[in-house]
Order: sequence, then structure tokens, then C-alpha cells
Amino acid sequence: MTAIAPATISPRRPVPAHIPRPEYVDKDAPAPYTGPEVKDADTIERMRVAGRLAAQALQLVGKHVQPGVTSDELDRIGHEFLCDNDAYPSTLGYKHFPKSLCTSVNEVICHGIPDSRVVEDGDIVNIDITAYIGGVHGDTNATFLAGDVDEESRLLVERTEEALRRAIKAVRPGRQINVLGRVIESYAKRFGYGVVRDFTGHGIGTAFHSGLIIPHYDEPYYDTVIEPGMTFTIEPMLCLGTHEWDMWDDDWTVVTKDKKRSAQFEHTLLVTDDGAEILTLP
Repeated sequence: MTAIAPATISPRRPVPAHIPRPEYVDKDAPAPYTGPEVKDADTIERMRVAGRLAAQALQLVGKHVQPGVTSDELDRIGHEFLCDNDAYPSTLGYKHFPKSLCTSVNEVICHGIPDSRVVEDGDIVNIDITAYIGGVHGDTNATFLAGDVDEESRLLVERTEEALRRAIKAVRPGRQINVLGRVIESYAKRFGYGVVRDFTGHGIGTAFHSGLIIPHYDEPYYDTVIEPGMTFTIEPMLCLGTHEWDMWDDDWTVVTKDKKRSAQFEHTLLVTDDGAEILTLP
């Protein structure tokens, strides 16, 4: 299999002027978030709207993941859907990211920039899309199969989604955040998969990334206690080989060091009194 290589990135897509922008657009970095991780009822209600919209966008873009489509065309579909629904694509202009979603193909772990590369038969394609509407973000991603995908890759994708499901089931008030990483890593280890450590889940709400870190591996250091009303993402990245990575010169695209494939799934969650509500369902 040929390694993924950079291709041509098209000009930035415009967002209608009436759609409110997040504060960080075209700045070097977002303003630090100083608010609470536990959200009030109004914020949660707005996050339900943003989450549902992000999930619908992901579903729509996912249907177009077929051999022959360019990742730039997938970006156009997601961009137009969000704008047509009065949402801003959160990644566009975030630390100068040039596109409205991330397309991470095969050995790309995360943050792939949509470009002119054509999706090939047998590729696995992660679409990561976030909607900003009502002053809050809803963030989700999934890995889609393009055409006839080999068994090893298909199982990786299936099991990565299962790892996310298991972590969501482990969310309980009173437990520490590190429980989630322990659940993911112990499941991934059964199959000898690498678990990416340096890219994590995160707190989310009025801020795209609040500062709360959700590790996907067993690390006792992350001992924040889970509380009802918290909102965060869980987004495990599992690899057929090593979890170690290289970054392209674009300062965004992260690829596995051994060029073996990687899959990812993500939901935005609300902690309830007895578990978690998934906010990113269509």
C-alpha cells in the first residue's frame, strides 16, 4: 500500500456573514478557558443542538466516503451542511487550520487536512467534524470504509468503535477520568493494538478544548473525579502497530511512525447521575 502524501489544498471556503464565529478564528491560539467543567442546564441544552448537528453532518459526509471522491469534496459537503444550518465549522481557522473538518486516511492518526487526494478502494477514512452554534461546540468523528477493505483494517475499525462504546459505559460520577483510559487500553491490548497517548479527549462546551484531558491509556496521573453535568469527548485512536507518530511539515497531519493504519471514533458526552448521555447522535 502506498503511503499517504500531501496534495493540493484548495482555497478557504467562505462562511456566511450572519453565522457567529468562535473567538479564536484566525488567532494563533484560543483564549484560555476559565469556566467550570460542570455545565448549567442552558449550556447543556445548547450543546444538545450543536452535538446533534455535528452528528448529522458526520453521517452525511460518511455516506460520500467512496473510492473516487477527494477529501476536499468531503470537506465541501460538511462545510455546506453546517453553514446551511447556521453553524460554524469549528476547525476552520482554529490555530490557522484551513478546512472545515479533518480527513485522516489509513496511517494518518488525526488532523489530516482535506486536499485533492482521491480516496482509493480499500482506504479507511476518519472524518472529524465539529459544529459551533448557540455559542457552544459539538465534536464527533468516525472511521468509514471505502470500497473493499481488508479484514485486518475492518476489524481495527470495528474494535476502535467498540473501545469507545466500552469507555462510554465506564463513565460514572465519582470515578476518576483515568478509568476511561484503562478500559480502552485493556481492550486494545487483547488485539496487540497501539493506543495513541499524545492526542486525547477533552472538555468541551463554550470552549472547543476546555483544558480537561481525557486520556485513552492507563495513566493514574489523570485523577479528576467525574461529576454530573461535565461535558467532554472520548476519542480513542488505535493503531495496527506502534502508537508512536511523526508530523508532516504542515504542523497538523499526524501519521504512525511505522505507517501502519490507525482508526478513531469520538462522541461528545454529558455526565448524568448514573452514566453518560451521548450528545453527538443524529
